[in-house]
Amino acid sequence: MASMISTDPSSSATARLLPFTRFSNGVVSLRRFVGPLHVGLLNPTFPRTLSLNSIRSSRFITAAMATEQSAKVIDGKSVAKQIREEISAEVLKMKDAIGVVPGLAVILVGDRKDSATYVRNKKKACESVGINSFEVHLPEDASEQEVLKSISDFNDDPSVHGILVQLPLPSHMDEQNILNAVTIEKDVDGFHPLNIGRLAMRGREPLFVPCTPKGCIELLHRYGLDIKGKRAVVIGRSNIVGMPAALLLQREDATVSIVHSRTKNPEEITRQADIIISAVGQPNMVRGSWIKPGAVIIDVGINPVEDASSPRGYRLVGDVCYEEACKIAAAVTPVPGGVGPMTIAMLLSNTLSSAKRTHNIK
Repeated sequence: MASMISTDPSSSATARLLPFTRFSNGVVSLRRFVGPLHVGLLNPTFPRTLSLNSIRSSRFITAAMATEQSAKVIDGKSVAKQIREEISAEVLKMKDAIGVVPGLAVILVGDRKDSATYVRNKKKACESVGINSFEVHLPEDASEQEVLKSISDFNDDPSVHGILVQLPLPSHMDEQNILNAVTIEKDVDGFHPLNIGRLAMRGREPLFVPCTPKGCIELLHRYGLDIKGKRAVVIGRSNIVGMPAALLLQREDATVSIVHSRTKNPEEITRQADIIISAVGQPNMVRGSWIKPGAVIIDVGINPVEDASSPRGYRLVGDVCYEEACKIAAAVTPVPGGVGPMTIAMLLSNTLSSAKRTHNIK
């Protein structure tokens, strides 16, 4: 657990990061925030400030800004709504055909308000498309064996097609042991080692792809943005987004580079990219000078910065400086309203796919 204050040099009024807690799975959660925040993927060793040369390196953005170009907004909220409508129709079709309704089970341990809110939102999302939702809520002091028993019960339940263990777990539990207990056929988060291994291998197909990176690629597809043959840079190498996003881009025949906390000249490497996927949890880290004119940007970061003018006392920004990116890029996801809505949409999609696979429905 750690608190941090950082300044955002792009703001006229100094913005400071709100206190957060970083967990072993990479997810970051505000201690004072009680809403569903999937901020994630923070790498605390990532450079916090741009170098003087980086800030002054404006020759790549001056010309683009002068043209007052406005990037196409990749509207994840709208795409997610469309996907939910498609899923709803498929769920109804399955129910009418064979009398089966897909089911998603969530196991929550403890009383964290942010985790409870996130679980509640998953339940609402399931209800909106007709997927059955199941929940087990165990106390903070529950034993690891109790959690494993709940997983085993859901593994054996034919009405459950997807299982999620809400993270973080209490410190006395072995997270890896618990997550590995979920059968691969119901691992709708896509984090089982066999799923990741299959994703990494040519000619093999994972049963499930992790939801957030899957959502990133889906946005590119839905907007008709070419991936094949393009140079792509993924900023961040977490198991949750960065690494599987790079693997998915390779599967789409992009030439992929990964920028991380030990990368030398990250700005120079990123500026070569036709496609940028950023997932590091650093507000406004990617400036206009990092962006090649005409690039496509998928911003996974959701970072809270203090804002006295906001009723909540803070606002959400991405890893990419949106105002500068809009004047240079061809297309960019907003924060919020970009990748975030896609994550739960892909979770619902994975759950539907699991049910169809179980009952041999194409």
